[in-house]
Amino acid sequence: MACTVTFWGTRGSIPTPGPHTARYGGNTPCVAVAGADGELLVLDAGTGIRALGVQLVEQKNGSVQAEILLSHAHWDHIQGLPHFKPFFAPGNTVRIWGARQGTTSLEAILRQQMDPAVFPVPLDALSARLTVQHIEPGEFTVGAFRVRAIKLRHPGTTLGYRLTPSAGGPSLAYVTDNELGSGGHYDIPAPWRRHLVAFLADADPLLHDAMRARAAPRMGPLDLRRSGGAGCGCGGEAAGVVSPRAGAWRRRDGRPARRRAPPNQAA
Repeated sequence: MACTVTFWGTRGSIPTPGPHTARYGGNTPCVAVAGADGELLVLDAGTGIRALGVQLVEQKNGSVQAEILLSHAHWDHIQGLPHFKPFFAPGNTVRIWGARQGTTSLEAILRQQMDPAVFPVPLDALSARLTVQHIEPGEFTVGAFRVRAIKLRHPGTTLGYRLTPSAGGPSLAYVTDNELGSGGHYDIPAPWRRHLVAFLADADPLLHDAMRARAAPRMGPLDLRRSGGAGCGCGGEAAGVVSPRAGAWRRRDGRPARRRAPPNQAA
């Protein structure tokens, strides 16, 4: 079963518009995965989800039904939600899947992001029907996909996902914001690397954190990467834990999905 992967946003931390990011885009993470029947699963809700929402409304045949799977609740993975156009039309339904952050529910975090103190439209004012589904590491079903979730090495509760079409076919792995080096201290069992390798086995494609190049300068608020602890990695580290094989996943332009993302991208 062939599925289509569309990258609406691949940058980490902050949107980076401008000529230097024109090739891959400057939006923060948002990836749309469409099954053969057209059923859509959205991974993360960075600024890239705004343009996706516009397209969904323009192409809709009836109401929009959106399933959004969040890796975690850091700004760059949720900051596009207040601008997701299907939110603002009656009859649309949006279900957001994600983990609690400590004792704080995901819904509470989304409400804070749209509190009138920081955004003019509160969550309760949305016209669409919104459901927030809390999840934990394990297996569950979202639409046409079987989903496995694994906890990643990143501050807060961050999940990586493996999507497999329920009708059969190769699996896609979505693993952003994941520190593969020795730095940082995370609440994950010691054999985490072995568990990650098993989780990614035969996944194709693998969309993995490539926030930085190994030799790139480490500057700015995430400068603690010098000693580890920011929960980010590079493409070379990801290549060291998995060997992708050819499969039936396709990019929107019909070509096979990329095996690696350029440096300084989130996926």
